[in-house]
Amino acid sequence: MAEQATAVPALPINLGMLSNLNARQKLGMMAALALAIALLVGAWLWTKEPPYGVLFSNLSDQDGGQIVTTLQQQNVPYKYSEGGGAILVPVSMVHDVRLRLASQGLPKGGMVGFEVMENQKLGISQFAEQINYQRGLEGELARTIQTLGAVRAARVHLAIPKQTAFLRDELKPSASVLVSLQPGRALEASQIAGIVHLVSSSVPQLNPASVSVIDQDGNLVSQQRDPLKNAGLDPTQLKYVKEIEAQYQKRVEAILEPLVGKSNFRAQVTTDIDFSNIDQVAETYKPNPIPQTAIRSQQAADSGNGNPPAVGVPGALTNQPPVPATAPITNPQVGDGAAGGNPNSSYTRSTTINYELDKTVRHTRGTPGVVKRISVAVAVNHKKGVVKDGVAGKPVPPTAEELKRINDLVREAVGFSQERGDSINVATASFVAAEPEIIAELPVWKDPALIAFAKEATQYLVFALIAWLIWAKLLKPVFEMLAAAAQRAAAAEKAAAQYAGETAAGHAHPGPSFDDRLKQARETAHKEPKLVAELIKEWMGAGGT
Repeated sequence: MAEQATAVPALPINLGMLSNLNARQKLGMMAALALAIALLVGAWLWTKEPPYGVLFSNLSDQDGGQIVTTLQQQNVPYKYSEGGGAILVPVSMVHDVRLRLASQGLPKGGMVGFEVMENQKLGISQFAEQINYQRGLEGELARTIQTLGAVRAARVHLAIPKQTAFLRDELKPSASVLVSLQPGRALEASQIAGIVHLVSSSVPQLNPASVSVIDQDGNLVSQQRDPLKNAGLDPTQLKYVKEIEAQYQKRVEAILEPLVGKSNFRAQVTTDIDFSNIDQVAETYKPNPIPQTAIRSQQAADSGNGNPPAVGVPGALTNQPPVPATAPITNPQVGDGAAGGNPNSSYTRSTTINYELDKTVRHTRGTPGVVKRISVAVAVNHKKGVVKDGVAGKPVPPTAEELKRINDLVREAVGFSQERGDSINVATASFVAAEPEIIAELPVWKDPALIAFAKEATQYLVFALIAWLIWAKLLKPVFEMLAAAAQRAAAAEKAAAQYAGETAAGHAHPGPSFDDRLKQARETAHKEPKLVAELIKEWMGAGGT
């Protein structure tokens, strides 16, 4: 009977076991269960944590503090990047949070704008109002400049003198702009001119020459001269040259592509453009031709003694004005002894005629952008050889007639002019086939899909490992303790019932002797040492309580 009493079968775990535990055991079991549940929930949330994206980066301390406070008020989860240079939020909330922060004017860029005018105090002085207006204007200009892609941060300082009624004491405003550029970026000349024009247009009576732009290295970039202008060139002129050359090249390509194929020729056009603006006035004089001689003035003088001799044809025509002479300038001499005159008298007549000069005045004004010379170079590929028995033959160069036809077509396409000095060169060569770009295959361990799958699988494996450790190191010992306690309780109840039955039977069934009980206890300790140890602990605990 003793052996039957000690061989207690394993009992199933149920809630009735809790009644067999003392207060300390119950408290330890509840703590273990709570810890296990917390670890499982934390591991599950860790495996299901959403990916984070950048909300804002490179913020000032003031803007960063305001944004973090707003995120805390809106219960938005956030964290910082490793270097602390960015604020991260879940990817699904990035755009929503940005819009909500923008409605509150965040980030402000570490500066104030015209919102400083919204909180004006009653009774503020005119000087303070002017200072607030200047601060707001500087902030708004800096915000506008920061919208440029190459500018990371900007500061604007305005020096606006106080207005005066005396012209001799009037001072002009000036401005300074400090720009911090993105790494590896630089401001172009047009962007610098745009910044200067923006600032000068925002402040009354501000001359663009009084605006200074400085980069983060302290270099004055607003007065840097364009190397093209120093070389006597203009970017607009270079752009015009490129457009003219592109137009001529398109003409050549359009006429040759149907003949030889798009990939069988290459054409380049170079033009010499005259951008000089010539304004010329020329005045030339030429001698008058004899048949068309024009008289400008004529003078006649008579001198001598006695009466002048009769000149001309008698009659009515003598009283008419003389006809302009058609002969060269002459000085006719009327000598002594003229017909019908006194032989003792001398008489002289001189005539001076001034002829008009052939004068030409030419006013010439040249138009800039005239093409002075065109140079065209065309390379034509060899034709494919004849295919025989499935094998392609050797490439064949174009014939002289084909090259001449191409040359003539190109001449007509570009408007060839021998007087202008144009040149066209058509050459033939075998084009080298472009080698196909070999893209290295991506190793398996670098495949993005595989990497994502590995990360997700690793999370689940870690979660499974944590769950197994919680079961093996925490929950399983607790359940074993409950099972052992239940077995002890069941054995004690069975032993008590057996003892009560033997007592009720009286002397009919005498109990075992002391030696038999000692022998049974030794056998039980030898077979079930753990059960004996638990009983001793239980006795000691009961005695202590």
